[in-house]
Amino acid sequence: MTSGPDGRPDQTAGHRSNGMSFALILAPALLAAVLMLNAESELLDIIFASIADAYLQVSTFVAATFLIIYGLERALKIDATAMLKRDTIWQVPVAAGLGALPGCGGAIIVVTQYVTGRLSFGGVVAALTATMGDAAFLLIAREPITGLSMIVLGFSVGTLSGWIINAIHGGDFLRGSQTTPDAKIEAEHDDASTRLLDQLWMLILIPGMVLAGLVAFQVDVDALFATESFDRPATLLGVIGGTLAMSMRLAPRFGIKGDAAFSASAGLVRRTISDTNFVTVWVIFAYLVFELSVYFLGLDLKTVFDGWALLTPMIAILLGFLPGCGPQVLVTTMYLSGIIPLSAQIGNALSNDGDALFPAIAIAPKVAIVATLYSAVPAVILAYGWLFWME
Repeated sequence: MTSGPDGRPDQTAGHRSNGMSFALILAPALLAAVLMLNAESELLDIIFASIADAYLQVSTFVAATFLIIYGLERALKIDATAMLKRDTIWQVPVAAGLGALPGCGGAIIVVTQYVTGRLSFGGVVAALTATMGDAAFLLIAREPITGLSMIVLGFSVGTLSGWIINAIHGGDFLRGSQTTPDAKIEAEHDDASTRLLDQLWMLILIPGMVLAGLVAFQVDVDALFATESFDRPATLLGVIGGTLAMSMRLAPRFGIKGDAAFSASAGLVRRTISDTNFVTVWVIFAYLVFELSVYFLGLDLKTVFDGWALLTPMIAILLGFLPGCGPQVLVTTMYLSGIIPLSAQIGNALSNDGDALFPAIAIAPKVAIVATLYSAVPAVILAYGWLFWME
């Protein structure tokens, strides 16, 4: 901060700097909103729809997960990460329980704890095996009994797998140079944000969570809240929220800094915003890659299953290796439509890691790949076991 004529810090300069940061970070969200409202392009529609879907279908649920976990830490004066302390028998089922939560927030937290040295490799396998990502919301909404059964199955298989992995390899398997000190993890989560930006972020999140709940139960929120003058209000909110999260997260890379950098001791809201922004960048990237691939290459995953009854579970398991929730939601949609059998749904539910795989690859790529491959073992056994004995 600069000094004034009397040698004291120039507070005015600091306010100007924060005001400039606020404007520069908010500008992309406003620009995206203007483009969405005025541009007439199929490609832009796909891009904006991907950003909105990522925000409403993933980011809002991730934020809710963080708010609950960090809120419980604060209210009960507990450290959720202490529950993942290494070398305790409860660590693996706790990790599996976090992974089994609908959405990807719990699994992402587990991966972060492994990298900081607080969690065993078996815990990572347990969480990634248990998680079904955002496809869980769709399955619960359409077939509640099946959805809850998948969650229980994922938790049980994930816990057992984690215990077996730790017994075979030990908790520090593949840790080596992958372990990142807490200070580095915190530095990677630093993002530009003023207090006003945080308040704006939360203001957008509140209606976003309401819309996300409706979307999870297959409600067309654009049609529900459409007016005569504007037919896509929910998409607009998602575009603004998703773009703001990206600009807040990426701003430091362009030399724009705020006054509330993330740290482990930061407040509930600040920690939630920072961690959710981190995830949102990867989720939006995943959605864009998937949707643009379909647009430019004409991919139609539904045709993959035609005439391959015996290989259908294996195809669904392999699709589970794809990062992101888009392919997994598609598999679940095909199951609900009667295109693929329950055995394929079981295989995909156990093999897929949802959006948790993106930050896992970014933080510890070798661990993410090996853990994903391990999750395929119970997926193959149970999927084909169900296929041969029940179908």
